[in-house]
Amino acid sequence: MGSAAGERAVNVRGAAPKQDRSRATRQRLLESAVTCLAEHGWSGSTVTVVAEHAGVSRGAAQHHFPTREDLFTAAVEYVAEERSRALRAAIDRGPADEAAASPAYTAVRTLVDLYTGTLFRAALHLWVAATNEPQLGPRVAALEARIGRETHRMAVELLGADEREPGVRETVQGLLDMARGLGLANLLTDDSARRERVVAQWARLVEQGLQG
Repeated sequence: MGSAAGERAVNVRGAAPKQDRSRATRQRLLESAVTCLAEHGWSGSTVTVVAEHAGVSRGAAQHHFPTREDLFTAAVEYVAEERSRALRAAIDRGPADEAAASPAYTAVRTLVDLYTGTLFRAALHLWVAATNEPQLGPRVAALEARIGRETHRMAVELLGADEREPGVRETVQGLLDMARGLGLANLLTDDSARRERVVAQWARLVEQGLQG
C-alpha cells in the first residue's frame, strides 16, 4: 500500500511540471502567432513560421493546434482576452491625474491605444484572411461578434455611461468606430501627432454626447 501511494505521489508531482510546460508552450505559440500576424500578415504566418518563432517543433504546435485555423482562431481569442484585460486594468486604475484627465479623455485615449497597438494589427490581418478562407470565416465572424459586444460593454463601463439615455449607445458606438479607424490609419504611417488632436476633440464630443 505504501509503495503504491508513493508511486501515485511521484506521478502527481511529475504530472504538474508536464502540464506547466504544456501551458507554457501553448502560451508561446499564441504570442508568436500574434507577433507573426502583425509582422508578416496571414500569407507569411504558417504554422511552421509560428512554431519556429516560438522555439518549438511543428509537431508540438500541431499537438496544441491541429490546424492553422485552430491556431489563429485561438490567437484572436487570446487578443480579445488581452484587450479585455487592458480595458479592465484601465477601469480599475482610473485617470493618472484626475485634475488633468477627464473620464471621457481617459476612455477615448485607452480605447484608441488598444486599436493602434500590435494586438489590433494582428487581429486585422486575420479579419482580412477570414474574408477569403471558408474554414476561417465563420469562426472569426462569431468570435468578433462576441469581442465586439464585450468591448462595447467595457467601453460603457469605462465611460460611466448610461445607455438608457437617448443617443448614448450611438455615442459609444461612434467612439469605437473612430478608434478602429485610427487603428487602420496607423498601419501605414505613424499617425501619432494627428491622432492626439483627434483624441482630444473626440473626448470633448463624447463628453457632450453623454451629457445629452
